[in-house]
Amino acid sequence: MCLIVLAWRPGHALPLVVAANRDEFYARPTATMAEWAETPGLIAGRDLQAGGTWLGIGPDGRFAALTNIRDPQAEQGSRSRGELPLRFLQGNQNPEVFLNELRREAAEYSGFNLLVGDRGALWHFNSQSGQAQALPPGIHGVSNAGLDTPWPKLRQAKAALAEALKAANEESLFALLADPRRPDDAALPDTGVGLDLERLLGSVFITSPTYGTRASTLLFTCADGKRCIIERSFGPEGTPSSEARFEI
Repeated sequence: MCLIVLAWRPGHALPLVVAANRDEFYARPTATMAEWAETPGLIAGRDLQAGGTWLGIGPDGRFAALTNIRDPQAEQGSRSRGELPLRFLQGNQNPEVFLNELRREAAEYSGFNLLVGDRGALWHFNSQSGQAQALPPGIHGVSNAGLDTPWPKLRQAKAALAEALKAANEESLFALLADPRRPDDAALPDTGVGLDLERLLGSVFITSPTYGTRASTLLFTCADGKRCIIERSFGPEGTPSSEARFEI
């Protein structure tokens, strides 16, 4: 998962609204979002190569989502990052305890941001800083750096989320995730991957023959505990392939 924007509003009728894009190589085998037979109540996509997930919901109001940190100079971890959301969704620890324990083994994974939450709290962990924090109410976003790092596409997506919340419908949120605009070269971050790749990765919705946005996901959590999660999947060059929806 490479871009997540969310509105965290405790006390609101919709306390948590999430809009997220997963960017990945199209050749990486993936199962679309579904309920996992081995964990009733866990709904997520599945990485068929390493076995984990990038975003999902679980029993008791649990939510987890992951992005990587783009740093080609960093040492690669020995374990798959996709197991981290899965561990939280399959467990019963509260977000703070889970992340405090994760600190001790974070170095075993390549760089990541992890969001975990339940009915009462939403937390973020950045493996580079080693810091876990409870998110304050507001609109937040994370891509492939830190929380709310002002990369152009993240600023763009957060502003679009603020507008889309006024309409409060799924099409306005999917529209912000489908935005293909690329910023001017001067505004792009320099993460060490070269200008051509920075350009490709600079849009909210990424398309190419081999790498791009594989899934766009929306999550609506209601104050009464009901949740709706919707995933639209895409193939090379952004060709739509499927949609999955769950209301619980």
